[in-house]
Amino acid sequence: MDARDWDQRYAETELMWSATPNRFVEGSLSELRPGRALDLACGEGRNAIWLAGRGWTVTALDFSRVALDKGRTLVMRHPRGRDLKVEWVHGDALTHPLGREAYDLVVVAYLQLPEEQRYTAVRRAFDSLAPGGTFFLVAHDSVNLTHGTGGPQDPEVLYTAEDVLGDLDGERFEVVRAEAVERPVPTEDGSTRTAVDALVHLVRLQ
Repeated sequence: MDARDWDQRYAETELMWSATPNRFVEGSLSELRPGRALDLACGEGRNAIWLAGRGWTVTALDFSRVALDKGRTLVMRHPRGRDLKVEWVHGDALTHPLGREAYDLVVVAYLQLPEEQRYTAVRRAFDSLAPGGTFFLVAHDSVNLTHGTGGPQDPEVLYTAEDVLGDLDGERFEVVRAEAVERPVPTEDGSTRTAVDALVHLVRLQ
């Protein structure tokens, strides 16, 4: 899907994703000392806004102008909206300049791409980190297609934590966590099903 397709998808609903942060982003990053963060392919900005609420200065980048506009609206509605430091940037995660200053944190949430494009996005995200910075990725895992629920049904854009570590072969980092994780998904009938995500949490070494 290209930017126009995503613009249309975002325009069809008031809010495509939750206004609250991803459960793994919140659970894993809440203790980090705030600094400069990049939310790559931020969508409507739920993770960017949460980080800004915790004191981070956030660059939120996405190629959908509609999604970015919705993120700006969420900030305006936020009780502390005037205090939140979020820069909304329209651009492609694969090509847009990520700035000259290194980030203390990069979040990549559910950026589902074919292998070659994923490699580019992962390397660019990691390269934008300062030494000691945190790389955090969560995505629909390959096994979700057969053992989970929801998410893309195209195996070409699904991947594992091991795939992401392979993308970063040759780089120096400490692995905090790299594995498949389960996420409960509520259904219309009130029950809960399970999705399987790939989670990669790294710290870039000096």
